[in-house]
Amino acid sequence: MPSFNDIKYALSSILSTMSLRDIVDILILAYIIYLLIKLIRETRAGQLVKGILLLVGGYFLSTFLELKIMSYILERVLSIGLIAMLILFQPELRRALEKFGRTKLGVKFLGIGQTSDELKARWDKAIDAICDSCVELSASCTGALIVVERQVKLGEQIETGTILNATPSKEVFGNIFYPKTPLHDGAVIMRDGIILAAACFLPKPQNDAIINKKLGSRHRAAIGMSENSDSVIIVVSEETGQISVAMNGVLTRDYTHDKLRTLLYKEIFDEDNEPLPVAGKNFISSLLERRKKK
Repeated sequence: MPSFNDIKYALSSILSTMSLRDIVDILILAYIIYLLIKLIRETRAGQLVKGILLLVGGYFLSTFLELKIMSYILERVLSIGLIAMLILFQPELRRALEKFGRTKLGVKFLGIGQTSDELKARWDKAIDAICDSCVELSASCTGALIVVERQVKLGEQIETGTILNATPSKEVFGNIFYPKTPLHDGAVIMRDGIILAAACFLPKPQNDAIINKKLGSRHRAAIGMSENSDSVIIVVSEETGQISVAMNGVLTRDYTHDKLRTLLYKEIFDEDNEPLPVAGKNFISSLLERRKKK
């Protein structure tokens, strides 16, 4: 067993030979490990990691006790562990890659250019219509669920609803969410400043058990949708009339007209006061458009 002096000497020798590049390398690795831990914490992946650690522990224990059959089986299982992890963690890995793709770096350099002035004007009117409608629905305690699509396309959810392609207004939202209409039970999905579909079904939250029991089905659906996309989901409570917003798996409450309008402008528009990019335009075309504007 190494003595304290041996350990001290080994550490000092390592530190003496460490360069700035090594420190940067360690910091990057530490940050990646932190992101992985944050990703799997309180999700289904956390339970899978525990299972993998048990397999590793069982392998070392069977090797120590010289249990040849168990050691052989566990060794074969762990030898294909990388492929198994890719399969088991597929939803988590997909979500992590989508999250990176939604960053401003991914948006501006890996995908998609700026949109037209017409789209900006359409979103201006749509945001006003959303805020005005939510306030009126809140006053009458009429439940509502509005999904504002951003970078991640919601084709799977849109297919479950009814296509409308309607211009947003207080009257349209009021008719959709009126309790006795066929479209009131479900979510409205907005794309490019228009109401694309209504009566859409949204995914359940990943950790439904840990969500506040007082929250209804609309709030749970909003949280679930925000966990699976970068959408902004607005909820009007049928019981209290309270306006809430779900983003990135987090539900915030007590929104007023002005507070909701400020949030939507911040999330839908970038620093240049232009809408988020539309899929289909690449980075080169965005540069050409900006050059024409100048």
